[in-house]
Amino acid sequence: MLQETTTAAAGGNNAEAFQQMSFSHMVTQFDAVAWIVFLTLVLFSVLSIYWIVVNLIKGARLRSKADRVVTTFWETTNAQDAIRYMEEQGSSEPFSKIALDAAQAAAHHQRNEGSRLVESLNRSEFVDRALRQAVTRESMKLESGLTVLATVGSTSPFIGLLGTVWGIYHALIRIGQSGNASIDAVAGPVGEALIMTAFGLFVAIPAVIAFNFFTRINRVTNSRFDTFAHDLHDFFATGSRVGELPSQR
Repeated sequence: MLQETTTAAAGGNNAEAFQQMSFSHMVTQFDAVAWIVFLTLVLFSVLSIYWIVVNLIKGARLRSKADRVVTTFWETTNAQDAIRYMEEQGSSEPFSKIALDAAQAAAHHQRNEGSRLVESLNRSEFVDRALRQAVTRESMKLESGLTVLATVGSTSPFIGLLGTVWGIYHALIRIGQSGNASIDAVAGPVGEALIMTAFGLFVAIPAVIAFNFFTRINRVTNSRFDTFAHDLHDFFATGSRVGELPSQR
């Protein structure tokens, strides 16, 4: 009978100890360092989700319009109508902005024939420089938020590890104060440590996956920028696209 009572008491103590490992109980035990770690991970998680959503929406819009914009530009028989169509595109549409920069560079060069500008740079070089600047500018816009995702993905596990070390430190302090290493003495700090580690990984893993995904998507988009820019250079520098008959435009 006494043994059963002792066993029941031990079971009750263990149950209470494991209750201390719950998230709600853990939050009430946070000190300043634990709160800093926890709030930092929450902030990182919010930033990561924000940039993931923003880049998904931006990428979806770009892919839905890119083929139509490029195809319409080349299929429009009149160059002025094609440029006018590009001017009607939204400010976030990159292919139209690259085409407009090339057209403006070609027009500017033509207006200044006989000046030092024309003497120092021929039409091909002037258009090429404008296209390089346009492609670089639009490529940089694609990378918005990637630095944040990379930072979150690389630092969150270590921030969570800091919370883990701090929780274990508290567990050791409690063991020293109580004089025993029973589970009810260390359950709370150990639970805090484990949850901080899991939280750090929970924040980092989506950020890393998103960073790799968007980097791959941007690489493909940048390749399309380069292809489009080369065709634009040929058209504005020579008057026709490579592989296109002169009578087609």
